[in-house]
Amino acid sequence: IACLTSLKSFSSEHRGGREERLQREQHGGPESQSGAEGPKHRETAAAGAAAAAGPAGLSVRGGTKDDCSRCTRKDPADPAPTRARLRVLVRPCRRRIRIRARVQLEARLRPNRAGEMRLSWGGCALLLGAVCAGLSGGGAGAMECLYYNVNYEVENTNRSGVERCEGEEDKRLHCYASWRNNSGSIELVKKGCWLDDFNCYDRQECVATEQNPQVFFCCCEGSFCNEKMTHLPDPSRPVIKAPPTSIQVLNMVIYSLLPVSMLSVLLLAAVWMYRHRKPPYGHVDISEDPSPQPASPLLTLKPLQLLEIKARGRFGCVWKAQLLNEFVAVKIFPIQNKESWQNETEVFQTPGMKHQNILRYIGAERRGNHLEAELWIITEFHERGSLSDFLKGNVVSWSEMCHIAESMACGLAYLHEDLPRLKGEEHKPAIAHRDFKSKNIILRSDLTAVIGDFGLAVLFEAGKPPGETHGQVGTRRYMAPEVLEGAINFQRDAFLRIDMYAVGLVLWELVSRCKAADGPVDQYLLPFEEEVGQHPSLEDLQEVVVHKKMRPAFKEPWLKHSGLAQICETVEECWDHDAEARLSAGCVEERISQIRRLHTTLTPPTSDLVSTTVTMVTNVDLPPKESSI
Repeated sequence: IACLTSLKSFSSEHRGGREERLQREQHGGPESQSGAEGPKHRETAAAGAAAAAGPAGLSVRGGTKDDCSRCTRKDPADPAPTRARLRVLVRPCRRRIRIRARVQLEARLRPNRAGEMRLSWGGCALLLGAVCAGLSGGGAGAMECLYYNVNYEVENTNRSGVERCEGEEDKRLHCYASWRNNSGSIELVKKGCWLDDFNCYDRQECVATEQNPQVFFCCCEGSFCNEKMTHLPDPSRPVIKAPPTSIQVLNMVIYSLLPVSMLSVLLLAAVWMYRHRKPPYGHVDISEDPSPQPASPLLTLKPLQLLEIKARGRFGCVWKAQLLNEFVAVKIFPIQNKESWQNETEVFQTPGMKHQNILRYIGAERRGNHLEAELWIITEFHERGSLSDFLKGNVVSWSEMCHIAESMACGLAYLHEDLPRLKGEEHKPAIAHRDFKSKNIILRSDLTAVIGDFGLAVLFEAGKPPGETHGQVGTRRYMAPEVLEGAINFQRDAFLRIDMYAVGLVLWELVSRCKAADGPVDQYLLPFEEEVGQHPSLEDLQEVVVHKKMRPAFKEPWLKHSGLAQICETVEECWDHDAEARLSAGCVEERISQIRRLHTTLTPPTSDLVSTTVTMVTNVDLPPKESSI
């Protein structure tokens, strides 16, 4: 278009300029004279023009000397013309000669100008052809794109390669790419050619601008421009959300109020059930002790002074305190652990709980108000503390070990026993401890064991379901395999056998600190401390106890001692993987008592009598293992 415009302008200017010059020359221009010179002058000019029209060799500036001589020859009537007269005669002649010369020159130059015009038109044609070729090259057959198809097997195509883009001449060609973003992992879907999309015009890079599409898409112009893909969300594009309809608003209100309503109903039901199930625990009147023993006076009437903390546990801490002239143990629960305090108080107040191997209960009460309230349980105090603390700093002899083990088994057997109603006594139900361990066994000054801490204990009364019996409770290290697996049969015997597994571990602790065997006594270790460390996780114990069926190891010197070998055999039958094959607490008590008596009557073994002594003890008929608890 620019070429055509310039050619048209050039032709107009050239033609206009030529016509203007011709008109100026024909009208005389600035050198033309007026008609006052008379007919004589016109005749002379006509004669000069006629002479100039004849054949002559003309130049651009004028004619030949012969032409001028014809115009300036002397008139016979005026043989002596003046200078002015000659000037008047010659000037028109010269002007006519110049006009004639210019006309002839224009005739000669006209073919050359036509050639120039043809040359200009040819250049424009070439330029237009190049432009059209360039435009058509962008539309068809001049672009290549990277090709990829994730579904090449289904569509029976190549998986990847180069695709040559072809299309109509009036259509623009592009390259495209599509992909997915699966949690940060880019999964390419397709690549190839794309036909005439307005969104792809003049894009040199393949950039996707959607916010969060399922499949990202980008397109661009130029060969292989889809090699790299980029995702740049357009922040200027507003996210338009449809206004919620009335049904949606109603659904939102229903979904918001329904959980609140259900929670309120459940909360009210829980409060009602709690108030009607048990009376609220405030101050526990110890004078109403249901046991036949004489009632203790009210704690509120006796001054109680806390002295020092002796131990800390899962549900509270234990203080050494002074009640008049007697030292007592005060177990203090925060108000958040009220359920544990209630459960332990209920177990202590169960009929028949007075036993020499059960921690003696003195009373329970509530101190303080509201969130600052504390729940107390007062029991007898023993300076030696727990069996675990005692074994950390002391070793035991053969007789001491047997005494501790026998009294411990005696107390647990009494706890497990279901005693019928006798004359003057009330019925005592069977009780499962569920947290039996060396930390919950207290030693008197004479090393007699008493069992305490009944926060997780369960009572089994005939005709009544047990209370809340959650599966995995207690200390992980002492959990039986079936507890670790979560495969508990919620029956009385199943819970009692769980206690017996823990008895085996406590007996192993006693044997590990007994100095009866030859050689030095090892440092005190908790059960499975060598295998899983001091703070094992539930998964660690499941791997060791359940899957690998491992148990704490017996040292070789223990097995060489006649009495310890029998104790180790009893331990193995207590922690048997099969719960039904475990010994009962009464059987363990009887076995330890018999082993103790037999070993005491034997002469201390010498090197010559070791084998005989072991044989004698091994062949002794021990109490049979009970198949059912």
